[in-house]
Amino acid sequence: MDTERDAARLQQINAVIVHVVAPHQPPARTAQRESEFVAGLDPAPLAVLRLVAVRHLRVPLNPAAHAREGGNPDGPALVLLHGFPQSHVMWHRVAQTLAKQFFIVMPDLRGYGGSALKPDVPELPDHSQHSKRAMAKDVLDVVTQLGIDRFFLCGHDRGGRVAHRLALDWPTRVMARCVIDICPTLDMYARTDMDFARAYYHWFHLIQPAPLPENMIGDNRLAYLHNKLGGWGTGGMAHIEPEALAEYERCFCRPEAVHSACEDYRASATIDLDHDRASRAHNDKIVCNTLVLWGERGVVHRMFNPVALWQAQCSAHVTGETMPAGHFIPEELPETTAWALSDFFVGPPAAKT
Repeated sequence: MDTERDAARLQQINAVIVHVVAPHQPPARTAQRESEFVAGLDPAPLAVLRLVAVRHLRVPLNPAAHAREGGNPDGPALVLLHGFPQSHVMWHRVAQTLAKQFFIVMPDLRGYGGSALKPDVPELPDHSQHSKRAMAKDVLDVVTQLGIDRFFLCGHDRGGRVAHRLALDWPTRVMARCVIDICPTLDMYARTDMDFARAYYHWFHLIQPAPLPENMIGDNRLAYLHNKLGGWGTGGMAHIEPEALAEYERCFCRPEAVHSACEDYRASATIDLDHDRASRAHNDKIVCNTLVLWGERGVVHRMFNPVALWQAQCSAHVTGETMPAGHFIPEELPETTAWALSDFFVGPPAAKT
């Protein structure tokens, strides 16, 4: 690794981090809406998403939630949730394919991308400020601000865990759900052995008390980010377009972003497990149909039975499909991912006669 080159690149990234403030009330959802809301990182240029009629918005919540919305204003709403260590930009090619069919909402999860915690949000000993319940409430507040009642929901990686909790806590809002390359958090931790700990070592590294993992990543944020984006069966970063990679670098290569990611994982290993155990003790089930997609070169495929594990947590039907990819399926196979979502949520196109 060229540490001098990485240090120079990190300096360039830090130089473009900008904060903006533009609070006002959101207008009604229309095809022409153009919304600019509250404080957070300056959003990525629209060219990164190449999505028809997309606009970016910041909803005046605590924390300041950043999202993009666009597509067909008359279509069903589809909420796409990203994972670690990315932002909503990971959906840019999937969204482009689905834009004529769905009204698409792509939030940045709490602490990621442009959804920064405000300075007055306290960090709690149980990490509940980064619980999946809190993150799910952020997502729900975003779609509610947009005037959306019920919606389709898809989450990759951490976004899938947020989608899990959202579908449990607000079942009447989610019409159907897809999770990508994950199994339930509680089951994955319960399966821990040497093989799993080696493959998902970050699950155990990032949960260590602050500021140990933050300091260990330290000035190696860029190298750490690249290692993660090219791992878990992807075999490098060739699947990531340069504009998207630049946005991941800009957003993740900040000390506060690394700390937020650590808090996300600390919550998953503590309060999220408490919430999951409580849900199971009450026999709470996900009541909407669920699609599970996972990569054939990834850890989930090698170590788990995703359909069986998700069916155990759902009272509705669970279907699944192995994809010829690693972990970052929406970027490795964007068109295939988009077709799978379209077929599941609204059905395959009618056969031409």
